[in-house]
Amino acid sequence: MTSTVTYQTNLRTECTHIASKSTIHTDAPIDNKGKGELFSPTDIVATALASCMITVMGIKAEQSNIHFTQVNATVTKLMASDPRRISTIEIEIEVGDRWSEKEQKIMENTAKTCPVAQSLHPDIKQEIAFIYK
Repeated sequence: MTSTVTYQTNLRTECTHIASKSTIHTDAPIDNKGKGELFSPTDIVATALASCMITVMGIKAEQSNIHFTQVNATVTKLMASDPRRISTIEIEIEVGDRWSEKEQKIMENTAKTCPVAQSLHPDIKQEIAFIYK
């Protein structure tokens, strides 16, 4: 078992990770009858993609002795209707570390082939940009 999800009230849930007991809460978005005060379930999906990308990049950096200390991402999720679903996830990954061209290719490929990226339906557009500072 990975987690439990319990309905609270007012379209909110509490999600508990079994192993660590850490919790996150979700709220329905404003455009879908919620208050929009917390991550929505679809926000978490989009954010999970960026988190997974950065995590596997960190693993690859460690394995390949690539300096990895200044990496962050911004995430934009776009919704479609009929049916209501995530249509596009836009991610900008900013890298402050100085990587060679070869290291950039390795890290970008690693990010784009992370487990979450490979698990999302192919109809969800993944628009990924890398910004090197």
